[in-house]
Amino acid sequence: MNNRIKELRKNKKMSQEDLANVCKVSRQTINAVEKSKYDPSLELAFCLAKNLGVSVNELFLYKKQEE
Repeated sequence: MNNRIKELRKNKKMSQEDLANVCKVSRQTINAVEKSKYDPSLELAFCLAKNLGVSVNELFLYKKQEE
């Protein structure tokens, strides 16, 4: 699942550590989500969206995998 976390985080001048702290996860988790290596829980997705000032739909871009 693609996302805009890095772009929006940088626009707000937040580090991965800053975002991790407000969402109560590790910096490594934020890094993995940014790189689409980990799909966040629904709770984390809402926390990220809230702190980046967008909706979950604006933050995550679902792309169906080719069969």
